[in-house]
Amino acid sequence: MNVALIAHDAKKELMVQFCIAYCGILSRYSICATGTTGKLVSESTGLQIQRFMSGSQGGDQQLASAISCNEVDLLVFFRDPLTMKSHEPNDINILRLCDVHNIPVATNIATAEALIHALERGDLDWREYMR
Repeated sequence: MNVALIAHDAKKELMVQFCIAYCGILSRYSICATGTTGKLVSESTGLQIQRFMSGSQGGDQQLASAISCNEVDLLVFFRDPLTMKSHEPNDINILRLCDVHNIPVATNIATAEALIHALERGDLDWREYMR
């Protein structure tokens, strides 16, 4: 099971806190993340994370490619809905690709916690059989 992490600047601290809280669960899976988010989470948790470039430097496109190649099974994407981003079309593309490939996505802490508990229970293992 491969878990991907992305967080806009205003949500990076929330992502770090989320990963600290659920480090025990996340440590059982392969994790990838965009550059800065991956660096912050890795430094704070000790989790091994495959880091792409920073989102604005192409990391979001690297992640989109991984999604398209069925290399991502769950996405936690803490978005800042109150600030317009110049790379927002890339964000929408990532969400669209998750819909196309039936990848569960959390864009806020409430949904992320629901998905992480489902992951812990094994409720998302069906994706392994679709590969």
